[in-house]
Amino acid sequence: MTMPPPVRRFMLTVHITTSVGWLGAIAAYIALNVPAVTSTDPQTVRAAYLMMEPVLVYGIVPLAVLSLVTGIVQALGTPWGLFRHYWVVISLILTAVATVVLIGHMRDVHALAAMAADPTVDVRDRGGDLFHSIGGLIVLLIPLWLNMYKPRGLTRYGWRRQQRAKTAHHGTASDSRARTEVF
Repeated sequence: MTMPPPVRRFMLTVHITTSVGWLGAIAAYIALNVPAVTSTDPQTVRAAYLMMEPVLVYGIVPLAVLSLVTGIVQALGTPWGLFRHYWVVISLILTAVATVVLIGHMRDVHALAAMAADPTVDVRDRGGDLFHSIGGLIVLLIPLWLNMYKPRGLTRYGWRRQQRAKTAHHGTASDSRARTEVF
């Protein structure tokens, strides 16, 4: 079932907004990670760790989930479909894996924030998770590229659907020609 154009445009707007917001929230998280990893000032490191948690909990995770959900709705409500094109399938898999990894990583970020909240703990040399956040950003740039360029390539399912549609269309066209020739 395809969505009517106004609904499709609205859903596309929500999907783009949440997806770009997710990338922006990751950029903010990376910006907090840099001083957490490079600074020698314990207060700066402590503040960075403490701010990572709300950026993750109130920014990154909700935007990730919304991006995933709106992407699925977009795929199901448009002619692209969810499993017809490789670029949609790859985008779905990468987004779903990134979201699951992100949710699993929340425990580590909570632990860093709890450690940073304890003034007796030396927070320097804890390493942060800069590698993790940069890796997540790179993973999310792949679906962005795929969704912008939409490279060709039907999945087996998509190819079968296309063949059935062609067969149905040709059958309908020849039936209508036959009917017009009779009358």
